[in-house]
Amino acid sequence: MKKHLVWLLLLVWIMPRCQAQHQDKKQFIARTIAFYNLENLFDTINDPQTHDDDFTPEGRDVWTSERYKRKIRHMATVISMIGKKKTGAPPAIVGVAEVENRSVLEDLIKDPALAKYHYGIIHFDSPDRRGIDVALIYIKSVFKPVSFKKFPLKLYKPDGKRIYTRDVLLVSGIMDDEKIHIIVNHWPSRRGGEARSRPLRIKAAQLDMQIIDSLYKADPHAKIIMMGDLNDDPDSPSVKDILRAKGKKKDVTPHGLYAAMEHFYRAGIGTLAYRDSWNLFDQMFLSYNLVKDKDYSNFKLWKSGIFNKTFLTQRKGAFKGYPLRTFAGGQYLGGYSDHFPVYVILIKER
Repeated sequence: MKKHLVWLLLLVWIMPRCQAQHQDKKQFIARTIAFYNLENLFDTINDPQTHDDDFTPEGRDVWTSERYKRKIRHMATVISMIGKKKTGAPPAIVGVAEVENRSVLEDLIKDPALAKYHYGIIHFDSPDRRGIDVALIYIKSVFKPVSFKKFPLKLYKPDGKRIYTRDVLLVSGIMDDEKIHIIVNHWPSRRGGEARSRPLRIKAAQLDMQIIDSLYKADPHAKIIMMGDLNDDPDSPSVKDILRAKGKKKDVTPHGLYAAMEHFYRAGIGTLAYRDSWNLFDQMFLSYNLVKDKDYSNFKLWKSGIFNKTFLTQRKGAFKGYPLRTFAGGQYLGGYSDHFPVYVILIKER
């Protein structure tokens, strides 16, 4: 009897403390922010103003309605899954590249994989010769845009002729009572060779720094996320010398940028493969406030990732493990994209 009484008293003493510990458990809001190069998300309609002839039913790629619908379904399915296992929800904000127009984005967010989340769209047509743009989609109940603007990247050949490329997109808005600025990029390609085309990406990085400096001038504690397909790696001069992005949190200083994908690159993990080597062109950068500063941002970086699930990769052959593309070598594969998506997860205490 005494033994039972001792156990009863012990339970009476422990239970309130367990309940207090449970009550003291902190609860967090977690939001995924992602970037995805959708690899030529074109509709089937010929636009005489752009070089989209291949992406028509009569064109080289025989881009039929069936193939287009499959592409939409694939892109929507992937986006719906990014970060979901960790947060229980699809990304609150997604920057995208290689979209032809607003119409394809409308089809994307209407797909059953995304429709129930009620995404909004921010998109501008750019002067790119191929007719591809960057854009932003966002869950309207989570992120409230307050301003958005495009910045033309003005590039010129030695003879003075304009090189038409993608604009840079800046979207500022409120997410869970915090103002956040999102910058979406698709820098010039490496056509003609990395070294020869490098000055174009240097110019792109300089434009980004002008945008970031203007945000800091308006608000020294601005919370900024820059993302995009840079066609450069984390150790490229554009990133290291112009953006001055740091790959370690401890090295990030006020008004500096944290290169959230660099540790993957150092580990030999990339977002696209070419000639038996990996590149990490798809990058995300976070301002000091979102990484270290505790005084001016409740949101903090929790995790970063590359969404490279097995179903997004080629299963066999010479390109086993590479991203499973829609087309490769002129052959229709019916895959997803030649890039893997990247993402960060921000958390804040409720």
